[in-house]
Amino acid sequence: MTRPDLPRLEGVPHPTTWPLYHWNRMGQRVIRMRYDVRLSSTENVPASGPVIFASNHIGVADGPLLAIFGPRPVHALTKAEMFIGFTARFLHFAGQLELNRDFTDPHAVKQGLKVLDAGHVLGIYPEGSRGDGELRRFAPGAAYFAMASGAPVVPVYMFGSRRPGDGASSLPPKGTRIDMVFAPPFQVPAQPWPRTKEQVGHVSKLLQEHMLVHLDAVKASTGLELPGPLPSM
Repeated sequence: MTRPDLPRLEGVPHPTTWPLYHWNRMGQRVIRMRYDVRLSSTENVPASGPVIFASNHIGVADGPLLAIFGPRPVHALTKAEMFIGFTARFLHFAGQLELNRDFTDPHAVKQGLKVLDAGHVLGIYPEGSRGDGELRRFAPGAAYFAMASGAPVVPVYMFGSRRPGDGASSLPPKGTRIDMVFAPPFQVPAQPWPRTKEQVGHVSKLLQEHMLVHLDAVKASTGLELPGPLPSM
C-alpha cells in the first residue's frame, strides 16, 4: 500500500518480477558452469519486507551476479547506457531499472520506491560506476531510498568479478572464484517529506562509514582482496 509521505506512485509500473523468481536457478546453473560463485553471511538479509542492497562495483559482471544469485530477487538501478537494442529489452524483461546518471531521474526514483513499497528488493551501486570497490566515491541515492522508505540497507561486497589490472568491461577467466558477502543491515527511521539535501548527505555519510567498517572486517576475516584501481587509459 502506498504511503502518503512518498512521492505519488499511482501509475508508476512495478518492474517485471516473474523472470527473477522463475529463471534465476537456471541462470545460476549456467554461470556456475564457468565460475565458482560463493555467497557468505546471507543470514544478514531479511527474509521479507523491503530491502536495499548497496553493493560495491568492481566489474561488469556485478549486476548480473547480484540479480541472479541474490538471496532474494533484485531490481537493480542500472545505468541508461546499458539500455540499447536487445540488451535494453532483456534488462526490462529481467526487471531491472533504467537510471540516467546525468541528472536526478524522477522516473527511476519512483520506480525504485515502487519496488520498496511493494516489499521487494532494490539494488543500488553507491560508487556510481566500476572502480576499485573501496567505496571512496559514495553517491547519496541509497541513503535517500532508506530515508524515504524505512527499508534496511544490506551492504554487499563483490570479490573476484574483475582481476587486478583488467579493464572495466573485462570478465574473469573460467574457473575464477567470485565471492558475494552480505554484511549486517544499516537502518534509519523513515524520514517524512521534506528530506533536505543536508539530511540525506548526513545519512549517506553514516552509511558509507558503516559499509567501510564492514568491508575492512570482511577483508580481515576472509583474506579476500579487491582488484585495485582500473588501468589508466
